[in-house]
Amino acid sequence: MAVTNDKVMALVREASHPPTQSGAEQELVKRYVLLGIVMRILDHDIRVVGKAGMKLPRLYESMLRAVQDRVLLDLAALRRQFRAAGIKIYEESQQKEAMHAKYVCRGYHHQFSMVWGFVKAESERLLKTYMHE
Repeated sequence: MAVTNDKVMALVREASHPPTQSGAEQELVKRYVLLGIVMRILDHDIRVVGKAGMKLPRLYESMLRAVQDRVLLDLAALRRQFRAAGIKIYEESQQKEAMHAKYVCRGYHHQFSMVWGFVKAESERLLKTYMHE
């Protein structure tokens, strides 16, 4: 079997381009980052409820802590998926216009950004789903 020039060129092109990450892997990273934001929101709200002059602060705090527990379980499950898929987030930064994350997926470095309007909308959407579970 002869190796043609086209086959050699195809192999060179394949070797020079890193494998693209799947959309599912990108979604895992995005969800993990968003759940981290949701945890910060819940931490803040639990502190505020504890200091507010509400009639039933312990009830509201326990409801928020129950949501927080479910988020923590999901974060742990995502970390297990990260280990299985070879994903590691090594930097998250918050800037005026957007939130940025850098991560490694199967040995290749990637990054993505989310503008704050999107982060807020997605965080609210996630919190709604946890509230209705």
